[in-house]
Amino acid sequence: MSTATVTPTPTAEVVTGAPTSTTPVTLTPAAIVKVREIMATQEPVPAGLRIGVVGGGCSGFQYSMSFENQSGMMDKVYKFEDLKVFVDATSAMYLSNCTVDYVETLEAAGFKFENAAVKSTCGCGSSFSV
Repeated sequence: MSTATVTPTPTAEVVTGAPTSTTPVTLTPAAIVKVREIMATQEPVPAGLRIGVVGGGCSGFQYSMSFENQSGMMDKVYKFEDLKVFVDATSAMYLSNCTVDYVETLEAAGFKFENAAVKSTCGCGSSFSV
């Protein structure tokens, strides 16, 4: 006789553990470390990071990142290790399969969004269209 282990399915509001196909955005380990580092300097320490898409820029949309003290009513909350990431339902549509990385080079340092759904970006690279 064999026994099967049943893993509980996460709730719709909070997704924990490794990113899955239902997670609209993935943070690399470098991004998680940098976000935690910046969060630690904030007073009071925020509850999590909001990642979103807002209208604007030359191409129509821009990514946004900000710290929040709590999630909004329409947010999904995703956990990457102990970092909570808040994503609203509208932004989730544009962030599908998006990866956020933190990159440091001799010329610049910052968060880089890799989004397969993007059709074009503006010349400066700060906005996009889908």
